Amino acid sequence: MTVRTFTMPKSLNESLASDQPPSSDADKSSLPGVDGTYPQSEREPLAAHGPKRKPGITYAAQDKLPRLPIPDLEDTCRKYQAVLRPLQNRREQEDTAAVVQDFLKNEGPELQARLKKYATGKTSYIEQFWYDSYLNFDNSVVLNLNPFFLLEDDPTPARNNQVTRAASLVISALCFVRAVRKEELPPDTLRGTPLCMYQYSRLFGTARIPTENGCQIAQDSGSRHIVVLCKGQFYWFDVLDDNSDIIMTEKDMAVNLQVIVDDAGETPIQEAAKGALGVLSTENRKTWAGLRDVLTRDEDSNNAECLSIVDSALFVLCLDYTEPKTGAELCGNMLCGTSEVVKGVQIGTCTNRWYDKMQIIVCKNGSAGINFEHTGVDGHTVLRMASDVYTDTILRFAKSINGQAPSLWTSTSPDPSKRDPDSFGDVSTTPHKLEWDMLPELSTALRFAETRLADLIQQNEFEILEFTGYGKNFITSMGFSPDAFVQMAFQAAYYGLYGRVESTYEPAMTKVFLHGRTEAIRAATLESIEFVKTFWADNSSEQKIDALKKATQKHTALTKECAKALGQDRHLYALYCVWQRAVDEEGAEAASSNGYSSPVEGSSSDMGVSSQRGGSVSPSPPQSPSKPRDGKSTSSSPSHRRPMQQIPSLFADPAYDRLNTTILSTSNCGNPALRHFGFGPSCADGFGMGYIIKDDSISVCISSKHRQTKRFVDSLEAYFAEIKRLLRSVKKGEGTGRSRVREIQGETKASKGKVIKANTLKDLGAVAADNVGEVVEEEEEEDEGLGGYGFFDAGMLLQALKASQEEKERPSDKAVGNARRAIGKKLRLSEY
Repeated sequence: MTVRTFTMPKSLNESLASDQPPSSDADKSSLPGVDGTYPQSEREPLAAHGPKRKPGITYAAQDKLPRLPIPDLEDTCRKYQAVLRPLQNRREQEDTAAVVQDFLKNEGPELQARLKKYATGKTSYIEQFWYDSYLNFDNSVVLNLNPFFLLEDDPTPARNNQVTRAASLVISALCFVRAVRKEELPPDTLRGTPLCMYQYSRLFGTARIPTENGCQIAQDSGSRHIVVLCKGQFYWFDVLDDNSDIIMTEKDMAVNLQVIVDDAGETPIQEAAKGALGVLSTENRKTWAGLRDVLTRDEDSNNAECLSIVDSALFVLCLDYTEPKTGAELCGNMLCGTSEVVKGVQIGTCTNRWYDKMQIIVCKNGSAGINFEHTGVDGHTVLRMASDVYTDTILRFAKSINGQAPSLWTSTSPDPSKRDPDSFGDVSTTPHKLEWDMLPELSTALRFAETRLADLIQQNEFEILEFTGYGKNFITSMGFSPDAFVQMAFQAAYYGLYGRVESTYEPAMTKVFLHGRTEAIRAATLESIEFVKTFWADNSSEQKIDALKKATQKHTALTKECAKALGQDRHLYALYCVWQRAVDEEGAEAASSNGYSSPVEGSSSDMGVSSQRGGSVSPSPPQSPSKPRDGKSTSSSPSHRRPMQQIPSLFADPAYDRLNTTILSTSNCGNPALRHFGFGPSCADGFGMGYIIKDDSISVCISSKHRQTKRFVDSLEAYFAEIKRLLRSVKKGEGTGRSRVREIQGETKASKGKVIKANTLKDLGAVAADNVGEVVEEEEEEDEGLGGYGFFDAGMLLQALKASQEEKERPSDKAVGNARRAIGKKLRLSEY
């Protein structure tokens, strides 16, 4: 077997030491392996209809981007209290206010000063802390960190088979790689403002490498091969030359992939599963680090070479042998694979993955998606890649029909079939199978890793909503922000099921700043609470829509503020990290002076992460504070200063933990190229909710650890239908607050039984769901009623909330007893 030796990729810390974007390939004309006599015009012909741009445009605006601002400490503390207020009762609010004031008078100003000092000369005050929050995460990345995109099917049905679709996607992905490396990819913009493009340099050739002291992100910036996984078996071949030009036609790619599928099929799947080492990448990170040591302890071993090839690949292509039947099954397959045990052996697609790298996954029927390692890139970046790749597959097919069809790229690779063979350099385009040496300890570890992964998969469930009643066009025509509109739908559906609001997270992109990532939008606000309570109470359509407008306006204002990096979450987290660094430094000094080192109580270095994606993850460790009221340091004198080893009270406050225990982890990330997008829940009793708002539809993928996910989806769909009815009712001036069924009841001359009127609760804290009478509408108008909200959802919620409201006003037991005697029909025993 011929195996090429690869150099170990550079670590993230080495790369961060230099803020310069990758150098242009215009300077690489002397690279070995490229025939200098081959005509430049043939090696880099311009696309027929591509815009004539000069190389170097991708990172052209980097030097002009502003740096992420460090928010004002006092403002951050004020916002921190504001986002907690909807989640707390009055007593808890008072406790948090006292904690915040204590923080402002003690550790806060000092930590703020330390943060500013730390940020001096750095591209971003949060960047390294943010990387560390991901890289120090010890548990499996599956369902915890890695998100997925499910692409729309190829619009040409004949091309929706596995090999054809995979070959097309790989060629398009390589075109994207080439555009990034040659700096020909047009920069992202937001309303004409350029965005940071740094993350694109982290997309390809990267790998998450576990070590005993946390993970590292390594990258081979010169990577030119891909790894293909099929039935748990590994293959590789070169796809680029040293000039980043593609060296294979789409037909050649399809031939290679078909050869791989045929070869993998020769090994019985039960037998192949015993050597599916990709499962090890799903293990606990420290366990996986130890197993990598086993693989690499002999530098000249076959295992070390195989591992190096996988780590340094551009990306991994996973060819699954299954055909998921439903959208939910497809989403689960893209996120964590399937679990299927036959005769005691795991043969599901969960064995056909390598989660430490970006993966393009293609099912047997051509359904395709992307699962990506989230440390260095956010959803917005991968979305651009997925969108361009999908678009290019269509344009290239069009070009095969009409040679004058446009191209997405500034320039394209010379036609490989017409190139001088010597110009390819030292490449190997024939697929090679990686043959691992299955040591006994690896076989044992593989078995246990698979059973733990199967447990993890079984503990989670996925449901999707493909709502086609309306989308962005209708929402905007009604005067609402589409994103805020959908966020309020989540709040209303959850409240309708559980009668309460929870900590909700949505990431806001901050790429208008150099090396910007995300800020946390906290969708649960006082305005959203008022809306959901108004919606579920017996109020008029106008009142409900008016409350919705106020709630969405508040959400839009928060989004704009967070996009300016003026939220509270990232600043607080950075302050927490600065405190932790100070504790570590003081501990090191104490160790050097006392001759020993021991953990300081309350200063654990474990930094968990709660996946709050869509492009983001939010650290769970304590966050930080704000700044003094007058803007000056109000810390006490050194003689009375609180020891730095003691965790600041703000981070020890239960409210901080409650805010960062995200029950509704949401993210809006998508465009017409995607069918679905999603991720796992961020906590045991939470929901992971990825959504895409298209022109005339809304797609939502919801995951949870078996927490009535289907019922939540049904409730969300019913809300969308009902809110549309209310909007139309108000727009037509017919918003009487009564459903059509009630209006008909009002016109009925004779009615059977006594009409029960709903009592509107005056106290906002006890305003409840609409009464049972309105639910009757569902039976007669199934397209407009609150479908999923039946008696047990709405009626019992109303009664429960009324009961809690009346708790304080409950009469004496004797009075209650007398009152009970008059309730209901008295039965005559003689009737039985």
